[in-house]
Amino acid sequence: MPLKPIYFDYNATSPVLPGVYAAMEPYFKERFGNPSSGHAWGLPAKQAMNQGRRQVAGLIGCLPEELVFTSCASESINTVLKSAFWSNPAVHLVMTAIEHPASLECAAWLESQGARISRIGVNRQGVVDPDEVLNACGDEPSFISVMLANNETGAIQPVEEIAVRARERGIPVHTDASQAAGKIAVDIERLGVDYLTIAGHKLYAPKGIGALFVRKGRKLLPLLHGGGQENAMRSGTENVAFIAGLGEACRMASRDLPAEEKRQRQLGTVFLEGLNRLGADYLLHSADTLRLPQTMFIGFKGLRAADILSGLVGYDVAASGGAACHGAETTLSYVLEAMNAPHEYAGGTLRFSWGRLTGLEDVEEVVRRLGLVLESLKPAA
Repeated sequence: MPLKPIYFDYNATSPVLPGVYAAMEPYFKERFGNPSSGHAWGLPAKQAMNQGRRQVAGLIGCLPEELVFTSCASESINTVLKSAFWSNPAVHLVMTAIEHPASLECAAWLESQGARISRIGVNRQGVVDPDEVLNACGDEPSFISVMLANNETGAIQPVEEIAVRARERGIPVHTDASQAAGKIAVDIERLGVDYLTIAGHKLYAPKGIGALFVRKGRKLLPLLHGGGQENAMRSGTENVAFIAGLGEACRMASRDLPAEEKRQRQLGTVFLEGLNRLGADYLLHSADTLRLPQTMFIGFKGLRAADILSGLVGYDVAASGGAACHGAETTLSYVLEAMNAPHEYAGGTLRFSWGRLTGLEDVEEVVRRLGLVLESLKPAA
């Protein structure tokens, strides 16, 4: 009997939920109109877009008019960071060393254009020190970008404290909430940030849709010019079907977020209990700090991530590696490097992430299959 495939890579992307797909489907068919058109075909599209905007706003507690729909989180991040530099080429961009590549690569390009960039390190738990972030800003015009939750470790960053202190000094703050939105409570007023990024495909909407919160009164130079859609901040005919899907995904997340967060955290407890029963020698990175409820970045002592992943693929389990192997060489992820993770565990690090469609039996079965893989990698006696 073939094994049931088990997906433990939700931080890479999530499946589109049936309810989300159902919300999208009419806008591929009879409601195909352009929302800028003032006739009977355009009006339903406009209404869907307005509803989607309200639903996304409801998830994070902002005003609907403070949202800009984009194609993805990478576009949103590029828009914010490039706008900060284009608005004032003298601005000092301060971020962490563990931001998503969308932020780090954008920063590297801006640096090539003359921007000054500071990348602040993190501690062994993968968390940045607010003092270091604020101190790096100095007295010059600055802009801060700190992710809310790291995509590899799941560690939650002290964005609220950073934003409160930055506001006292008039420093704008952006947070990439791509991995956090829909998994933990994300409240704009509590966070106090000026810009916030959401990625649809991380919370059960399709790939190809994102949202960017821009606090009322803040300016944003557009990355795309054209017809002036999205309050002239993101031109291009809006992706109505995907906006409807993102809105529905946010509505569904809002409906039961505390209960679902608790359930997924309990699955993590079961996962670790299973590992302990296996007798595996492992290190849970960021174990002593706040983390997302459904993410574990685990290093197995003396093993190579590629070997473990290869074994899991053979058992129809999807996960991600925190280290890549090139012959005899092992290259750690930049996040593990920034954390100064112990090398004997770092080289065998995998990320396990689960979600709404994951059940208790899935966790138990993944542990069983992982046990078989680890047993096969033990050196011969």
